Amino acid sequence: MTDYDFDLFVIGAGSGGVRASRIAASHGASVAIAEEYRIGGTCVIRGCVPKKMLYYAADFAADLKKAQRFGWTLPEKKFDWATLRDVVLSDVTRLEGLYTQTLDNNHITHYKEHAVIEGANQIRLASGKKITARYILVAVGAEPAKLDIPGAEYAVTSNEMFLLPSLPKRALVVGGGYIANEFAGILNSFGVETTIATHGDRILRGYDEEIAARLVEIGQGHGIDYRFNADIARIDKDSSGHLTTHFKDGSQIESDLVLFAIGRVAKSRDLGLDKADVKTNDRGAILVDEENRTSCPSIYAVGDVTDRVQLTPVAIREGQAFADRVFGHKAASVDYDTIPTAVFSHPPLASAGLTEEEAKKRYKNIKIYKSNFRPMRNALIDSPDRALYKMVVEGDSDKVLGLHLIGQDSPEIIQLAAVAIKAGLTKQAFNDTVALHPSSAEELVLMR
Repeated sequence: MTDYDFDLFVIGAGSGGVRASRIAASHGASVAIAEEYRIGGTCVIRGCVPKKMLYYAADFAADLKKAQRFGWTLPEKKFDWATLRDVVLSDVTRLEGLYTQTLDNNHITHYKEHAVIEGANQIRLASGKKITARYILVAVGAEPAKLDIPGAEYAVTSNEMFLLPSLPKRALVVGGGYIANEFAGILNSFGVETTIATHGDRILRGYDEEIAARLVEIGQGHGIDYRFNADIARIDKDSSGHLTTHFKDGSQIESDLVLFAIGRVAKSRDLGLDKADVKTNDRGAILVDEENRTSCPSIYAVGDVTDRVQLTPVAIREGQAFADRVFGHKAASVDYDTIPTAVFSHPPLASAGLTEEEAKKRYKNIKIYKSNFRPMRNALIDSPDRALYKMVVEGDSDKVLGLHLIGQDSPEIIQLAAVAIKAGLTKQAFNDTVALHPSSAEELVLMR
């Protein structure tokens, strides 16, 4: 039998790579991992975790505005971006330490440098060191996409949003997906004059259209300017640092910051994939089978670099299933059906299962139940913002196919509701459940 330096070498110490490493080591495998930036990956270091921290701070800003309505008299309110930024970065460093500790506790060798593939079983580090492994796992994730236009270098991506030296007075957010809408809500809550520009005619494609439209309605009420069918031609920067974004229709927007939030692309460049004949698609995503094996039998890939479902919990599930199969000899798999998702916008929205549009393509008899209401909290503070809950049901079987919510606490509600949808519960099962009053979640069992 051929001897290798390690049983498993993982490229990328994000959520999927760290989980795969830990589980493989628990099965007795010798494991090494390489990470060129910071251990923890996009989600922990410069993605969903620090962004959720900013979301909490932005939500607190909204609560401060409502405090007087609840009887609180507050002194002068003042927000300091640098304080928040540094607190968030400090906590990210703490989390990176915990992830590193996980590797150490499981006796996983880690290299803080770039690694490339030099063959089916060989890796070369940036330092020149060559390592062999029985299996290689690519878990490098994805990176923000940027428009290929003149002046693109003046824009920032989500990576840089956590490092801003100061808040801009005016911001243009380019994109219509969840990252764009989350940062737009955060900036707007901090008092930044915010515009969203998307090349399409709606935001949040893939989410329920009515729910997305409600977010636009509420966002406009909070002062966010939405520009649809807006294709950017170029970005200019003057001597004072102010930016002017020119659109193809001749219009323009002046701002102090332009954020490209137009999606993420697999970070598969400069990995040496061709040295092992690892195939990718036209977007650079690594092609894998149902067991996450690439076109090279000894090389696997999990997470965003495969561009299947770009969600951290999915990468974690894929990493664990890979390690359990290959090193634990278990029949482990990942079920991609009914994955709950959330957009931490203001207000947040959440979804699980089929949208109305998707359901109508698959089934002939679809029933839609809705609850359009003003939450008690909003009524008390005299806010016009209305929540919208929507349930998609297959008419013949009464099975709940999807649930889509916008309103406070929607992400927390959808996680448990997704269990019900996953279990195949019917609308009648919701009807038979006694409401928890007073709560927004009770609307789920009161829709008729």
